Amino acid sequence: MCGRKTLTKDKKAIIKELFIDEWQDDNYEPSFNIAPTQDCPVLISLGNSRVIKLMRWGLIPSWSKNRSIGSKMINARSETILEKVSYKNLVYTNRCVIISDGYYEWKRYGDVKKPFYIHHPEKKLLLMAGLWTSWRSSSNSLSTYTVITTTPQKEIAHIHDRMPVILDIGEVDNWIRPNKDNKIPTQLDSLKSYIGKLICHPVSNFVNSTGNNSIKCIKPTDETNELSLF
Repeated sequence: MCGRKTLTKDKKAIIKELFIDEWQDDNYEPSFNIAPTQDCPVLISLGNSRVIKLMRWGLIPSWSKNRSIGSKMINARSETILEKVSYKNLVYTNRCVIISDGYYEWKRYGDVKKPFYIHHPEKKLLLMAGLWTSWRSSSNSLSTYTVITTTPQKEIAHIHDRMPVILDIGEVDNWIRPNKDNKIPTQLDSLKSYIGKLICHPVSNFVNSTGNNSIKCIKPTDETNELSLF
C-alpha cells in the first residue's frame, strides 16, 4: 500500500528533471506529507507532449455518483487492474505517472506501527505508475488518480508487503502514451518491483497527522543511520 508520500522539489527542478513541455496548473506547493484527497502533480501525455496537471489522490470513476469513493481507491493492485471495472478501461487510455521524491510506510511492531521514509539515495524523483480519470458533477469537475502497487523489493518486504510501481525515466513515455488498439498493453510489463536502489530510515509519529507538513516529517529518529535497501 502507498498511503502517504512527499514531493519537496520546486516546480523548476521538476520541469528540468523530467523535460516537461507544459505545466497546466499554478497552485503547486512542495509538500513533505501528501495524503489521499490532496492534490499533487501528475504527468500525462497530450499528443507527444509531457504535460503536468494537478490531480486529487483517490480515483473517482467517471460513472460514480458519490465522490467519497475516491478515498477507498488510492491504490490499484497491478495483478488485478484488468479485472476491476473501475480500472480495466483506463489501462488502455489513461495511464499516468505520479511524481514524488519519497513515500512513507508503517511497520508493525506488536501493537505499535512505526513510520519509515523510503526514497532514492541521490534524492531523485520517484516516478510512480498510475491511472487517472475525470469525474464531473452538476457543479464541478475533478481529475483524480490511483497509484498502482506491486510486490515489494525483498529488501523492504520487512516493512510492508506492497510498494508503488516505480518506473525508470526511460519507461515514462511508453507508459503514459495511450494505446491505439484494444490489445493488452505491453506496458503492463513495467508493473514490477523496482530494481533500482532505495534507502529508508525511521521517522517520528509527527508524520502521522496529515496536518503536519514540514521537514520534520522526514527527519530520522534516534539518530539512526539510513538503511540500505539494495
